[in-house]
Amino acid sequence: MSLDALRYGVEVLRYYITDRKQFGTTEEERERGVAQAVRRASLAGIDMCCVREKDLSTGSLERLASKLMKGLEPAMRLLIHGSPQVALAVGAAGVHLSSSRDELSAADVRSLWMKSSKTAPLIVVSCHSKQDLDWAHSNGADFAVFGPVFEKDGVANPQGLEYLRSACRGCPIPVLALGGVNEHNAALCSEAGASGIAGIRMFQS
Repeated sequence: MSLDALRYGVEVLRYYITDRKQFGTTEEERERGVAQAVRRASLAGIDMCCVREKDLSTGSLERLASKLMKGLEPAMRLLIHGSPQVALAVGAAGVHLSSSRDELSAADVRSLWMKSSKTAPLIVVSCHSKQDLDWAHSNGADFAVFGPVFEKDGVANPQGLEYLRSACRGCPIPVLALGGVNEHNAALCSEAGASGIAGIRMFQS
């Protein structure tokens, strides 16, 4: 899967974002459940997976990510949410960042990463507006996750397909649709210009 191919609409990128809390009440159940889900996604050919477990300590996140790395097929790339240090420690492909201007930017992560690795990181940024997309691109993000596109539990005021279409139009980096995306509406996101789809439940259930 090449990002150049994504830009020209040749392929659709599928990006699984983890939420281990959906798998039980004990940490053992949760870790076992998410490890099995990541393994299934990898075997099914899902392109990328983001370990997004923001409640974990750095040490716990590193242990979980190391476990998940062992179950990956070679084609799947693992990213760590918010922690280039953990990503480097476990040999992940890159990092998923927020678009907050008060946190690490893609440029910050790339600079830090290249001091410790000969392989460039893959960097994705969560975006919620055209301004976020411009900022992500200007700081060197490889692609963006944009949303929420559709209504879903706990999410108000979705952006909608027309705003997704407008955001994708002219954006120099691939944009993935996030938020309420499922097997019934994923094609609509592609038609609106998204280079791929991202989500939790559609890949985890």
